[in-house]
Amino acid sequence: MFLSLYLVNVLENLFIILAIISDSHLHTPMYFFLSNLSFSDICFTSTTVPKMLLIIQTQNKVITYAGCIIHMYFFTVFGLLDNLLLTVMAYDRFVAICHPLHYPVLMNTRFCVQLLLLTWLLSVLGALPECLTALRLSFCAVVEIPHYFCELPELLKLACSDTFINSIVLYIVTGVMGFFPLAGILFSYSQIVVSILRISTKEGKCKAFSTCGSHLSVVCLFYGTCLGVYLSSTWTHASWTGASASVLYTVITPMLNPFIYSLRNREMKRALKTFLCGLMYSK
Repeated sequence: MFLSLYLVNVLENLFIILAIISDSHLHTPMYFFLSNLSFSDICFTSTTVPKMLLIIQTQNKVITYAGCIIHMYFFTVFGLLDNLLLTVMAYDRFVAICHPLHYPVLMNTRFCVQLLLLTWLLSVLGALPECLTALRLSFCAVVEIPHYFCELPELLKLACSDTFINSIVLYIVTGVMGFFPLAGILFSYSQIVVSILRISTKEGKCKAFSTCGSHLSVVCLFYGTCLGVYLSSTWTHASWTGASASVLYTVITPMLNPFIYSLRNREMKRALKTFLCGLMYSK
């Protein structure tokens, strides 16, 4: 089951990337960031699912501490990258709807590349504090992580050394990298809603909303599943519940994102159809 979900996730996100690259009509800022979101989703899922499949197949659940830290680092990097890309895409929709005449000037190629590099830089640097402070932890014996991937909160529960600094770093990074992107998304959509309400015709309102409907759906799915995982682990205090809920945002959400964008977007459906037809014809 997990192998099927993983393959579907990789293939559909790969098709999204190739369709955007092959169709010149999709060489716009919105689809530029969407292709990078699809790449990030592939990497995000690949940090957890292949290791889980290997464990299921071989029944060898051993992982070294260094491997666990590396695993945790890349999982955090691509999780942050997803979060920041959704924020950048919200800003792109804000400019497109609230300042349409200035959109080509504001969202030029150079600025889009700079935004992408900034999201990568913040993700790479933002994941470092948690992982570097985790290196100072000590454990009394061989420990068993009740999860299907290395997650810092689970490591902190098993550590024999003082975890106060680790907890402080965890809360600061989570607060900063979670609050500010979400605040940016909420601000962008508040301005978008105000702009849409000012449009006099019903057709104009529907057209304006359709340009950001897919992104809004993905944002709700991403933050909804993350919030659900946090609440389930907080209320139940059962590790297996948190591990089961984590499947939602590590496996299911990245798999659903391409469906949302392709089903709600005519341009994307046309590009995918053209790409797949060309792929079949070439064979």
